[in-house]
Amino acid sequence: MGELWWVVAGAFWLGLLTSVSPCPLATNVAAVAYVGRSVTRPRLVLAAGALYTFGRAAGYVILGALIVLGLASMVSLSAFLQDTFQKLLGPMLILVGMVLLGLLSLPSFGVGGKTGQALQRLVDGIGVWGAVPLGMAFALSFCPVSAALFFGSLIPLAAQHDSPVLLPTVYGIGTGLPAVGVALLIALGVKRLGHVLDRVQVFERSARRVTGVVFILVGVFEVLRGVFGVL
Repeated sequence: MGELWWVVAGAFWLGLLTSVSPCPLATNVAAVAYVGRSVTRPRLVLAAGALYTFGRAAGYVILGALIVLGLASMVSLSAFLQDTFQKLLGPMLILVGMVLLGLLSLPSFGVGGKTGQALQRLVDGIGVWGAVPLGMAFALSFCPVSAALFFGSLIPLAAQHDSPVLLPTVYGIGTGLPAVGVALLIALGVKRLGHVLDRVQVFERSARRVTGVVFILVGVFEVLRGVFGVL
């Protein structure tokens, strides 16, 4: 049980780190501001933030469950996790750490073009409830950092602990929490939102660098132990 709590906390930290990265943070702010632009009651703005977070969590759960259950359908999954996965874990952590430190870049992909226009019309049509599909869509719009953390860290963690729902859910909640914070600030009429976001960006840079260094160090350790059998 103690190990499970550490794993859940790790998934939450990955989600929180994703949420304060520049690209996801910008989409969180834009999404809540867009949905709540025509809302006059503060409670509905907060509801938009909560619904957006729910949508993000649902998007990650659906994608994560499909990937993890797909891996689980492999007949030799147990052998894969015990042998091949242990050898791949180190290099994967090193690559993720390099992305977090800005030493390596991954392509971005997500919602755009006609799909984005259709999503905008949907959100406009259903009001505050449009925050749910908006959250799901933005969850699947991966920037380099979010792609590295989700595919390179969360998915292996979820597969290793046979958790296709719990860990992606916790990760999704972590990615959406800043949206609730932004909704709260908007509802309270805080005018210094830009100052708050600047502080968040300072925290993000420090947290990303520390996490990147930790990932690389752990990755090197896993390579020495799992690949070369040194430790």
